[in-house]
Amino acid sequence: MNIRSLTRGDGVVIGAAVLLFIASFLDLYSVDGAPDSLDIPSLWSSGPVLLGVVLAGIIGAALVVVSRGLPQPPKVAGLDLGQFGVAFTVFAAWSALGNIFDVAGGADNFGGGGDGPDAGTGLILALIATLVMAAAAVATPLVPALKGALLPAAGPSAPQPYGGQPPSGYGYPGAGGQQPASFGGQPQPGQPGQPGQQPFPGQPQAGQPQPGGPAAPAPAGDFAPFWFAVPVPRPLFPEEGSPTPIAELAPGTWYLAVEQRGQSLVAQTQDGRRGVLQDTSGIQRG
Repeated sequence: MNIRSLTRGDGVVIGAAVLLFIASFLDLYSVDGAPDSLDIPSLWSSGPVLLGVVLAGIIGAALVVVSRGLPQPPKVAGLDLGQFGVAFTVFAAWSALGNIFDVAGGADNFGGGGDGPDAGTGLILALIATLVMAAAAVATPLVPALKGALLPAAGPSAPQPYGGQPPSGYGYPGAGGQQPASFGGQPQPGQPGQPGQQPFPGQPQAGQPQPGGPAAPAPAGDFAPFWFAVPVPRPLFPEEGSPTPIAELAPGTWYLAVEQRGQSLVAQTQDGRRGVLQDTSGIQRG
């Protein structure tokens, strides 16, 4: 799970889930004139509130966040986990609203008189938390401000001194012992033709014809592979043109652009899959 793929809307969902968890330990009822010694139950003491508000809201928030952090969310009955999570959060808000209107769950209708207890602090906070959670879960794919990355993308690694070892691991410019400049036929330090270094006596420089042999061919095209990061999660489509994405590029991770096709880029993911990134607006080059 890549936490850098989470959006600001996901951050709101997480915060609302934390508020809901705290509210579950507060008072369920509020009784006017009750003595301080009266032990008022919390939200955990009511089965309908616990199942329909607290657990439904927390499970929904977890499904929304987990589905956003996975490269390819699993599907259940044709729906991905995120859609199930949104449904759970909306149900939790609806249940909290119903419990606010009838705190005692119909028990105050017996006896033919008197008002039942009022909603306690915990139930009121639970309603606020579930409403915020459901609103953020529904609005995140629609509101640009909520679709922004929750964590900023990490910048490219600092240039290494000559002879220094670059950082290891896929996802960083220079990972795997290679610098990005090695792509596209760029000369490496210590090779003939590198500025500031002299070739061995009698050895031709790179790109010069050797005695008795043909001239070295020039690199084809002007495109050189480069590292890049996306500002928001974006789908990666198959190279053969299928409309079904094969992966989702997440902010905060560096990907390798290996080819350019018009305004699109052919990118390579961490696990070696290649696909077409159609929306290249706002990408950060490494």
